[in-house]
Amino acid sequence: MATRGIARLGRAAVTAAGLLAAWDALVLLLDLPAYMLPRPWRVGMALLERADFLATHAASTLVEIVAGLLLGSALGCTIGCAVAVLPALRRWAEPMVVASQAIPVFAIAPLLVLWLGYGLASKIAMATLVVFFPVAIATRDGIAATPEVLVRNARCMGFGAARIVWRVRLPAALPGIASGLRMAAALAPIGAVIGEWVGAAEGLGFVMMQANARMQTDLMFAALLVLATLAVALHAAVDRSMRRLVHWQPDIEQ
Repeated sequence: MATRGIARLGRAAVTAAGLLAAWDALVLLLDLPAYMLPRPWRVGMALLERADFLATHAASTLVEIVAGLLLGSALGCTIGCAVAVLPALRRWAEPMVVASQAIPVFAIAPLLVLWLGYGLASKIAMATLVVFFPVAIATRDGIAATPEVLVRNARCMGFGAARIVWRVRLPAALPGIASGLRMAAALAPIGAVIGEWVGAAEGLGFVMMQANARMQTDLMFAALLVLATLAVALHAAVDRSMRRLVHWQPDIEQ
């Protein structure tokens, strides 16, 4: 495991170095002005000089992301489970779940800001809305795919409907739910930042919008890198947790 972790870090470092070199070469070859695409060292200087400022706004965005991920995952698991085990509810709830995702999120974000204000609540609601759909669908599909032989065996052992769901269907659906949670971890930052773009007084999305308006491109890229780091770290934490939760699944990582 330690060797695999070192190899993974090595690959990440080589990839990052290659991307930075390509970025710098592109700026030099095309002679791009700094306001259009700053060189990497300029972004690094902005990161160092505005570290406290970026950390404050990153903390706000991280709260929105984590809260939206937790709420959206809980809501998605609950709705997905209910839709899977209650056919009558499925006919009514499933079309509404799908319709909620058919509306572009940028169209919903201004309404959430209007209803919930410019604080954390509207951003958390936006992240929750983006997260819950993949988790709900993964939960529904995972439960629906439970082998019938397991259900029949449970009934023969005297399990009631509720106990079958809790002791048989949910454990069998865990690999699918884990996949949905991994996807949710990647989507939660998108929801939070969209909410900040529409209306906010803090957060990395707010910093990016303000820096863009003032043509402070180096600061905008610095905020983007901090956001990307948070997103990657969150996804890695969720992925590690899911690997432990469904430890019986084969590890396909090379």
